[in-house]
Amino acid sequence: MELINRPRRLRRTEEVRRLCRETRLSPDALIYPIFVDETLSGVRPIASLPGQNHYGLDSVCEAVEECLAHGVTHAILFGLPAEKDGCGSSAWAEQGVVQEAVRAIKAKYPDFYVITDVCMCEYTDHGHCGILCGQEVDNDKTLDCLARIAVSHVRAGADMVAPSDMMDGRIAALRSALDADGFQTTPIMAYSAKYASAFYGPFREAAGSAPAFGDRRGYQMDPHNSREALRECALDASEGADILMVKPALCYLDVLRSCAEAFDLPMCAYSVSGEYAMIKSAAAAGLVDERRIMCETALAVFRAGANMLITYYAKELADAIRQGEIG
Repeated sequence: MELINRPRRLRRTEEVRRLCRETRLSPDALIYPIFVDETLSGVRPIASLPGQNHYGLDSVCEAVEECLAHGVTHAILFGLPAEKDGCGSSAWAEQGVVQEAVRAIKAKYPDFYVITDVCMCEYTDHGHCGILCGQEVDNDKTLDCLARIAVSHVRAGADMVAPSDMMDGRIAALRSALDADGFQTTPIMAYSAKYASAFYGPFREAAGSAPAFGDRRGYQMDPHNSREALRECALDASEGADILMVKPALCYLDVLRSCAEAFDLPMCAYSVSGEYAMIKSAAAAGLVDERRIMCETALAVFRAGANMLITYYAKELADAIRQGEIG
Protein backbone atom coordinates (compact mmCIF):
# COMPACT_ATOMS: atom_id res chain seq x y z
CA MET A 1 0.00 0.00 0.00
CA GLU A 2 1.37 3.39 -0.96
CA LEU A 3 2.20 5.58 2.04
CA ILE A 4 0.93 9.11 1.92
CA ASN A 5 3.51 11.68 2.95
CA ARG A 6 1.69 14.01 5.26
CA PRO A 7 2.34 15.90 8.49
CA ARG A 8 1.65 13.87 11.59
CA ARG A 9 0.12 14.97 14.84
CA LEU A 10 2.02 14.51 18.06
CA ARG A 11 1.20 11.16 19.67
CA ARG A 12 -0.36 12.34 22.90
CA THR A 13 0.70 9.77 25.45
CA GLU A 14 1.09 11.19 28.93
CA GLU A 15 4.89 11.12 28.90
CA VAL A 16 5.10 12.68 25.43
CA ARG A 17 2.72 15.45 26.50
CA ARG A 18 4.91 16.27 29.47
CA LEU A 19 8.12 16.10 27.47
CA CYS A 20 6.89 18.37 24.68
CA ARG A 21 5.15 21.08 26.68
CA GLU A 22 5.97 24.54 25.40
CA THR A 23 4.92 26.30 28.60
CA ARG A 24 6.24 25.14 31.95
CA LEU A 25 5.33 26.41 35.39
CA SER A 26 7.33 26.37 38.60
CA PRO A 27 6.37 27.23 42.20
CA ASP A 28 9.33 29.64 42.12
CA ALA A 29 7.34 31.82 39.70
CA LEU A 30 4.33 32.18 42.01
CA ILE A 31 3.82 35.11 44.39
CA TYR A 32 1.20 34.98 47.13
CA PRO A 33 -0.55 38.14 48.42
CA ILE A 34 -0.67 38.50 52.21
CA PHE A 35 -2.89 41.06 53.98
CA VAL A 36 -1.62 42.26 57.36
CA ASP A 37 -3.99 44.17 59.65
CA GLU A 38 -2.38 46.24 62.38
CA THR A 39 -5.55 46.15 64.51
CA LEU A 40 -5.95 42.39 64.40
CA SER A 41 -4.78 39.66 66.74
CA GLY A 42 -4.75 36.25 65.08
CA VAL A 43 -6.39 35.38 61.77
CA ARG A 44 -9.68 36.58 60.25
CA PRO A 45 -11.28 35.27 57.03
CA ILE A 46 -11.78 37.83 54.25
CA ALA A 47 -15.45 37.80 53.29
CA SER A 48 -14.85 39.14 49.78
CA LEU A 49 -12.10 36.59 49.06
CA PRO A 50 -13.20 33.11 50.17
CA GLY A 51 -10.22 31.08 51.35
CA GLN A 52 -8.08 34.15 52.05
CA ASN A 53 -7.33 35.75 55.43
CA HIS A 54 -6.30 38.89 57.18
CA TYR A 55 -3.33 38.27 59.47
CA GLY A 56 -2.31 40.20 62.55
CA LEU A 57 1.30 41.03 63.24
CA ASP A 58 1.26 38.19 65.76
CA SER A 59 0.14 35.69 63.11
CA VAL A 60 1.72 36.85 59.83
CA CYS A 61 4.36 34.14 60.11
CA GLU A 62 1.53 31.60 59.96
CA ALA A 63 0.84 32.82 56.42
CA VAL A 64 4.49 32.29 55.54
CA GLU A 65 4.47 28.82 57.10
CA GLU A 66 1.48 27.90 54.95
CA CYS A 67 3.24 29.17 51.84
CA LEU A 68 6.39 27.19 52.58
CA ALA A 69 4.37 24.05 53.29
CA HIS A 70 3.09 24.25 49.72
CA GLY A 71 6.47 25.16 48.21
CA VAL A 72 5.72 28.86 47.68
CA THR A 73 8.72 31.00 48.58
CA HIS A 74 7.61 34.50 47.51
CA ALA A 75 4.90 36.80 48.86
CA ILE A 76 3.76 40.39 48.44
CA LEU A 77 2.56 42.24 51.55
CA PHE A 78 -0.37 44.64 51.78
CA GLY A 79 -0.89 46.58 54.99
CA LEU A 80 -4.05 47.72 56.77
CA PRO A 81 -2.98 50.41 59.25
CA ALA A 82 -4.59 51.30 62.54
CA GLU A 83 -4.65 54.99 61.66
CA LYS A 84 -5.22 56.87 58.39
CA ASP A 85 -4.77 60.52 57.51
CA GLY A 86 -4.82 62.79 54.50
CA CYS A 87 -1.23 62.13 53.50
CA GLY A 88 -1.00 58.47 54.45
CA SER A 89 1.84 59.11 56.88
CA SER A 90 1.62 55.68 58.53
CA ALA A 91 2.75 54.17 55.23
CA TRP A 92 6.35 55.25 55.86
CA ALA A 93 6.35 55.08 59.67
CA GLU A 94 9.30 53.11 61.06
CA GLN A 95 6.88 51.03 63.15
CA GLY A 96 4.26 50.81 60.40
CA VAL A 97 2.26 47.65 59.79
CA VAL A 98 4.19 46.49 56.72
CA GLN A 99 7.55 47.40 58.23
CA GLU A 100 6.77 45.39 61.36
CA ALA A 101 5.42 42.49 59.32
CA VAL A 102 8.62 42.37 57.28
CA ARG A 103 10.72 42.32 60.44
CA ALA A 104 8.63 39.53 61.93
CA ILE A 105 8.90 37.40 58.79
CA LYS A 106 12.61 37.97 58.30
CA ALA A 107 13.37 37.21 61.94
CA LYS A 108 11.83 33.75 61.60
CA TYR A 109 12.24 33.01 57.88
CA PRO A 110 15.21 35.04 56.63
CA ASP A 111 15.28 33.28 53.25
CA PHE A 112 11.59 33.81 52.47
CA TYR A 113 11.37 36.42 49.70
CA VAL A 114 9.30 39.43 50.73
CA ILE A 115 7.96 41.94 48.22
CA THR A 116 6.10 44.98 49.51
CA ASP A 117 3.35 46.96 47.85
CA VAL A 118 4.29 50.64 47.71
CA CYS A 119 1.17 52.77 47.53
CA MET A 120 -0.89 55.11 49.69
CA CYS A 121 -4.51 54.10 49.09
CA GLU A 122 -4.63 51.81 52.15
CA TYR A 123 -3.19 54.59 54.34
CA THR A 124 -5.05 57.73 53.26
CA ASP A 125 -8.42 58.64 54.74
CA HIS A 126 -9.66 59.48 51.23
CA GLY A 127 -8.54 56.19 49.66
CA HIS A 128 -6.62 57.69 46.74
CA CYS A 129 -3.08 56.69 45.84
CA GLY A 130 -1.39 59.99 46.56
CA ILE A 131 -1.43 63.49 48.03
CA LEU A 132 -4.52 65.44 47.06
CA CYS A 133 -4.76 68.96 45.67
CA GLY A 134 -8.47 69.61 45.97
CA GLN A 135 -10.02 66.39 44.71
CA GLU A 136 -7.21 65.50 42.32
CA VAL A 137 -3.99 63.63 43.11
CA ASP A 138 -0.89 65.81 42.93
CA ASN A 139 1.54 63.59 41.06
CA ASP A 140 4.78 65.37 41.95
CA LYS A 141 4.01 65.84 45.65
CA THR A 142 3.22 62.16 45.87
CA LEU A 143 6.61 61.01 44.55
CA ASP A 144 8.52 61.97 47.69
CA CYS A 145 6.04 60.06 49.86
CA LEU A 146 6.34 56.96 47.69
CA ALA A 147 10.12 57.13 47.90
CA ARG A 148 9.95 57.38 51.69
CA ILE A 149 7.66 54.34 51.83
CA ALA A 150 9.98 52.26 49.65
CA VAL A 151 13.07 53.14 51.67
CA SER A 152 11.29 52.38 54.95
CA HIS A 153 10.25 48.94 53.66
CA VAL A 154 13.74 48.03 52.52
CA ARG A 155 15.29 49.26 55.76
CA ALA A 156 12.93 46.85 57.54
CA GLY A 157 14.21 43.99 55.38
CA ALA A 158 12.04 43.85 52.24
CA ASP A 159 13.73 42.11 49.32
CA MET A 160 11.85 43.96 46.58
CA VAL A 161 9.46 46.90 46.32
CA ALA A 162 6.46 47.07 44.00
CA PRO A 163 4.99 50.56 43.45
CA SER A 164 1.34 50.22 42.44
CA ASP A 165 0.31 53.89 42.48
CA MET A 166 0.77 54.69 38.75
CA MET A 167 2.25 58.15 39.36
CA ASP A 168 4.45 59.50 36.56
CA GLY A 169 8.14 59.35 37.47
CA ARG A 170 7.71 57.06 40.45
CA ILE A 171 10.28 54.48 39.33
CA ALA A 172 12.99 57.12 38.96
CA ALA A 173 12.05 58.60 42.34
CA LEU A 174 12.23 55.21 44.07
CA ARG A 175 15.45 54.21 42.33
CA SER A 176 17.14 57.47 43.31
CA ALA A 177 15.99 57.22 46.94
CA LEU A 178 16.98 53.57 47.31
CA ASP A 179 20.38 54.16 45.74
CA ALA A 180 21.02 57.15 47.99
CA ASP A 181 20.21 55.02 51.05
CA GLY A 182 22.63 52.28 50.03
CA PHE A 183 20.11 49.89 48.48
CA GLN A 184 21.44 49.92 44.93
CA THR A 185 20.76 46.20 44.47
CA THR A 186 17.14 46.20 45.68
CA PRO A 187 14.93 45.50 42.66
CA ILE A 188 11.79 47.39 41.71
CA MET A 189 8.77 45.60 40.29
CA ALA A 190 6.77 48.25 38.44
CA TYR A 191 3.01 48.10 38.09
CA SER A 192 3.60 49.44 34.59
CA ALA A 193 0.33 48.65 32.83
CA LYS A 194 -2.24 48.88 35.61
CA TYR A 195 -5.71 49.33 34.19
CA ALA A 196 -8.66 51.13 35.78
CA SER A 197 -10.49 47.85 36.12
CA ALA A 198 -13.75 46.65 37.63
CA PHE A 199 -11.93 43.50 38.76
CA TYR A 200 -10.42 45.16 41.84
CA GLY A 201 -13.60 45.23 43.94
CA PRO A 202 -12.89 42.34 46.34
CA PHE A 203 -9.34 43.60 46.95
CA ARG A 204 -10.54 47.09 47.85
CA GLU A 205 -12.84 45.59 50.46
CA ALA A 206 -10.07 43.33 51.75
CA ALA A 207 -7.53 46.17 51.93
CA GLY A 208 -9.93 48.90 53.04
CA SER A 209 -8.74 50.99 50.10
CA ALA A 210 -11.86 52.02 48.18
CA PRO A 211 -11.73 55.74 47.26
CA ALA A 212 -14.06 57.91 49.33
CA PHE A 213 -15.01 59.89 46.22
CA GLY A 214 -14.36 59.80 42.51
CA ASP A 215 -12.30 57.03 41.00
CA ARG A 216 -8.73 56.30 39.89
CA ARG A 217 -9.16 56.63 36.14
CA GLY A 218 -7.09 59.81 36.15
CA TYR A 219 -3.92 57.87 36.95
CA GLN A 220 -4.74 54.28 36.01
CA MET A 221 -4.95 53.14 32.39
CA ASP A 222 -8.00 53.18 30.14
CA PRO A 223 -9.08 49.58 29.32
CA HIS A 224 -9.61 50.67 25.71
CA ASN A 225 -5.85 51.20 25.21
CA SER A 226 -3.16 48.67 24.44
CA ARG A 227 -0.42 50.73 22.77
CA GLU A 228 -0.41 52.97 25.83
CA ALA A 229 0.83 49.98 27.83
CA LEU A 230 3.94 49.86 25.66
CA ARG A 231 4.60 53.53 26.38
CA GLU A 232 4.09 53.01 30.11
CA CYS A 233 6.43 50.02 30.14
CA ALA A 234 9.03 51.95 28.15
CA LEU A 235 8.94 54.81 30.67
CA ASP A 236 9.35 52.47 33.63
CA ALA A 237 12.16 50.57 31.92
CA SER A 238 13.99 53.81 31.15
CA GLU A 239 13.69 54.90 34.79
CA GLY A 240 15.25 51.72 36.15
CA ALA A 241 12.48 49.16 36.67
CA ASP A 242 13.76 45.61 37.02
CA ILE A 243 10.41 43.87 36.40
CA LEU A 244 7.37 45.10 34.46
CA MET A 245 3.80 44.15 35.33
CA VAL A 246 0.44 43.94 33.61
CA LYS A 247 -2.62 44.07 35.87
CA PRO A 248 -5.24 42.52 35.71
CA ALA A 249 -4.18 39.35 33.94
CA LEU A 250 -6.92 37.50 32.07
CA CYS A 251 -8.67 40.38 30.29
CA TYR A 252 -5.29 41.81 29.27
CA LEU A 253 -3.45 38.79 27.87
CA ASP A 254 -3.04 40.63 24.57
CA VAL A 255 -1.30 43.46 26.43
CA LEU A 256 0.88 41.00 28.31
CA ARG A 257 1.94 39.34 25.07
CA SER A 258 2.78 42.66 23.41
CA CYS A 259 4.84 43.86 26.36
CA ALA A 260 6.65 40.54 26.74
CA GLU A 261 7.68 40.67 23.08
CA ALA A 262 8.69 44.34 23.19
CA PHE A 263 10.87 44.47 26.32
CA ASP A 264 13.89 42.51 27.43
CA LEU A 265 12.80 42.57 31.06
CA PRO A 266 10.98 39.95 33.14
CA MET A 267 7.19 40.27 32.99
CA CYS A 268 4.86 39.81 35.93
CA ALA A 269 1.10 39.46 35.74
CA TYR A 270 -1.32 39.96 38.63
CA SER A 271 -4.35 37.68 38.64
CA VAL A 272 -6.47 40.03 40.66
CA SER A 273 -9.17 39.60 43.27
CA GLY A 274 -12.12 39.76 40.88
CA GLU A 275 -10.67 37.00 38.73
CA TYR A 276 -10.16 34.81 41.78
CA ALA A 277 -13.63 35.60 43.15
CA MET A 278 -15.32 34.71 39.86
CA ILE A 279 -13.73 31.27 39.81
CA LYS A 280 -14.58 30.73 43.47
CA SER A 281 -18.19 31.76 42.93
CA ALA A 282 -18.64 29.60 39.83
CA ALA A 283 -17.09 26.64 41.62
CA ALA A 284 -19.30 27.14 44.68
CA ALA A 285 -22.32 27.09 42.38
CA GLY A 286 -21.15 23.82 40.87
CA LEU A 287 -20.67 25.35 37.43
CA VAL A 288 -16.95 24.67 36.92
CA ASP A 289 -14.17 22.40 38.12
CA GLU A 290 -12.28 24.89 40.29
CA ARG A 291 -8.91 23.16 40.19
CA ARG A 292 -8.91 22.68 36.43
CA ILE A 293 -10.04 26.27 35.81
CA MET A 294 -7.36 27.50 38.22
CA CYS A 295 -4.69 25.58 36.31
CA GLU A 296 -5.94 26.57 32.87
CA THR A 297 -6.11 30.28 33.64
CA ALA A 298 -2.60 30.25 35.12
CA LEU A 299 -1.32 28.47 32.01
CA ALA A 300 -2.91 31.16 29.84
CA VAL A 301 -1.01 33.87 31.69
CA PHE A 302 2.35 32.14 31.37
CA ARG A 303 1.67 31.18 27.76
CA ALA A 304 1.02 34.85 27.00
CA GLY A 305 4.51 35.74 28.21
CA ALA A 306 4.55 36.13 31.98
CA ASN A 307 7.65 35.04 33.87
CA MET A 308 5.91 35.27 37.24
CA LEU A 309 2.37 35.48 38.56
CA ILE A 310 0.87 37.13 41.62
CA THR A 311 -2.12 34.98 42.50
CA TYR A 312 -4.38 34.08 45.41
CA TYR A 313 -4.15 30.51 44.11
CA ALA A 314 -0.35 30.35 44.55
CA LYS A 315 -0.46 27.56 47.14
CA GLU A 316 -2.95 25.44 45.23
CA LEU A 317 -1.06 25.96 41.97
CA ALA A 318 2.19 24.91 43.62
CA ASP A 319 0.46 21.72 44.76
CA ALA A 320 -0.89 21.10 41.27
CA ILE A 321 2.60 21.54 39.80
CA ARG A 322 4.10 19.12 42.29
CA GLN A 323 1.34 16.58 41.62
CA GLY A 324 1.80 16.76 37.86
CA GLU A 325 -1.55 18.38 37.07
CA ILE A 326 0.15 21.42 35.59
CA GLY A 327 3.74 22.39 35.01
